Amino acid sequence: MAKTTFDTNPVLLQTLLTTCEDGRLQLPDFQRSWVWEEERIMSLIASISRGFPMGALMSLKSKIDTGVVFAYRPIEGAPVAAQTKPEQLLLDGQQRMTSLYQSCMRRQVVSTITAKKRLVKRWFYIDIRKALNTEADRDSAIFAVPEDRKLKENFDKDIVLDLSSPVLEYEHLMYPLNQAFNWDTWQEEFGDFWIAKGKPEMREVFKEFKNGILKNFTEYQVPVIALGADTSHEAVCLVFEKVNTGGKSLDAFELLTAMYAAQGHKLRDDWLGDEKSDNADCKLGIQKRLANFGRAAGQAQGVLANVAATDFLQAIALLHTKELRLTAIADPTKKESDWPAVRATRQSLLDLPLAAYKKHYNAVRAGFERAAKFLRQQQIHRVVDLPYQTQLVPLAAIFAEIGDKAEHTTNNDKIARWYWCGVFGELYGSAVESRFAKDILEVPAWLDGGPHPSTVSDGVLRADRLLTMRSRLSAAYKGLQALLLREGAIDFRSGQAFDQIVFFDEGVDIHHIFPKAWCESQKLPASLYDSVVNKTPLGYRTNRFIGGVAPSSYLEKLEKGKTGSNGQIIEPPINKAALADYLKSHCIPVKELYANDFAEFMKSRQKLLMELVSRITGHAAPTADEAGDEGEDIPAAIAHDSGLELIEAD
Repeated sequence: MAKTTFDTNPVLLQTLLTTCEDGRLQLPDFQRSWVWEEERIMSLIASISRGFPMGALMSLKSKIDTGVVFAYRPIEGAPVAAQTKPEQLLLDGQQRMTSLYQSCMRRQVVSTITAKKRLVKRWFYIDIRKALNTEADRDSAIFAVPEDRKLKENFDKDIVLDLSSPVLEYEHLMYPLNQAFNWDTWQEEFGDFWIAKGKPEMREVFKEFKNGILKNFTEYQVPVIALGADTSHEAVCLVFEKVNTGGKSLDAFELLTAMYAAQGHKLRDDWLGDEKSDNADCKLGIQKRLANFGRAAGQAQGVLANVAATDFLQAIALLHTKELRLTAIADPTKKESDWPAVRATRQSLLDLPLAAYKKHYNAVRAGFERAAKFLRQQQIHRVVDLPYQTQLVPLAAIFAEIGDKAEHTTNNDKIARWYWCGVFGELYGSAVESRFAKDILEVPAWLDGGPHPSTVSDGVLRADRLLTMRSRLSAAYKGLQALLLREGAIDFRSGQAFDQIVFFDEGVDIHHIFPKAWCESQKLPASLYDSVVNKTPLGYRTNRFIGGVAPSSYLEKLEKGKTGSNGQIIEPPINKAALADYLKSHCIPVKELYANDFAEFMKSRQKLLMELVSRITGHAAPTADEAGDEGEDIPAAIAHDSGLELIEAD
């Protein structure tokens, strides 16, 4: 094997992006296509705007005599001719370079993914005022707008920010990121605009912005590890595998572990357990304790199996920072501007004192355990059925704070309403830390007679959204199935209610009502028959018994039952009226199902499901003419390559 040599040099970001554009830096063809989420793109831009490191890149030099040794392709969106041969291939850093090239240099709209896992097109901007405010979080100054450059509210009826022309950008002091390396023309026209407005002093605002923010882009340097051209194929493949799948990035838990260790506390032992401890809880550790808590017989792990150490710390940080804020509010010498914010950000975890961690540790542990009990009451038993992993953080923090108040039905019902509004409003996919802060302030106050929390007010589901839910990527999709179980859905075949025992014994999962095979035989579009409107929770044996025939046929089978060759009853017959009641418990329109009327079935069940959701959220169903979700469903190939798992039961 040839010796692997490499150079490490800092390179200007602008130079790297230029090499992406002209083809000197391209991708090896074994790099998969990938679409990054808009939140990750904005976070990366925010880091660069402050001069923070984004990590090293790794490339492979091309051989001078024979050229590149792998098939290659340009960075997505780069206008590179097919015959252009690269000088280097990018092994690690594809997403960072692609995202920065498309958002900061290219003059075309960027394809990205929303928190609801929808493919959309976005332009990225910097809010000049917020960027210059040293007290503001830089992430809040970076934002994205739709392809028409208009931000809208009230189901797209009201335009709250219009950036569809340069003049509007100047007026609102919003700087387009794709001018990050070429601001001269924009600056000149910005100055002319404000001179005409009689405010020539605004030119100084942009000058401050240019010197304090934009120069961070032009002067930003990226460490590049360049493997030598003689590096063997074997070595390149090994390096690529290591940099893409090996290791775990350093997170707040790791850093806090080191900080607490200096004070004599072993945070890692709290989380992972201490085999040397005589205390059973300490020996097991919080991670395993939560993962095992409340699991059903035969279940390997419970609904808390994926709770991370940072989730646990975030819940503690919410309680600690709320306590600091309330203390400041009670101090008459403190101004409102001096009140600290309630936070659950990475920085708030790093700022978490050991004393505060110890103070809230037991309450938060009990809060997560109460959360598991609550989720079982909502008929959510498995991690795969959990609508939002992120919503566990405020849920546990709320339970930790209210303690025994959670045992009262009135309070439990309110928490359930808050929870389901978060699920059906699809509110915990992005900007979750700010919502966590609102929740820990507003929900306990609401239980004590205060106003409705923001999550309850914001948690509205539109009827047309039901038709676009087709996979477990959607939190509301999972939530709807759990809600059907919670509200008393009965298995078609057995007539049993889906309590926890039946749920696991019968292998309950989500299945088609109009069977997939029948829908395909009728040439119905998968985009329609795969929607949640045509799905419901059923036992494994029930789904097998139904098969792929028309609904009228399997309903007839259920009514007649099944008798073996020796006359033994295998499946007892079901009274038609009883079967109708079973169907109604799933919000299934009986008449339309017996008639095999798919179109009318979809209309009627959509309405019935919306009524079900409205009962739990307290919101009237929006009218049909209100705007639908932006974007389109993510194709399976992109979902797979982006690490988004598409799970279907049948």
